[in-house]
Amino acid sequence: MESLIIEIINPKAKSLIKSLADMNLIRIKKEEVRCELKELLDSLRKYSDEAPSLDEITKEVESVRKALYEKQKSNP
Repeated sequence: MESLIIEIINPKAKSLIKSLADMNLIRIKKEEVRCELKELLDSLRKYSDEAPSLDEITKEVESVRKALYEKQKSNP
């Protein structure tokens, strides 16, 4: 058996693929789209009593960016 990933450009193609599946010539499997960042955050939060809020994360990212920007400015 061979597996392929197909991107459907024209919606008419989807009906053709569905017809092939109805004739038992192919099998259609849907894959969940993985979000690696969300999985990482979920795993980190699982072991934390108090997970950081989105605002806290945003403030931390902004402070790191500011520090990096200042460092780049002082060391051209």
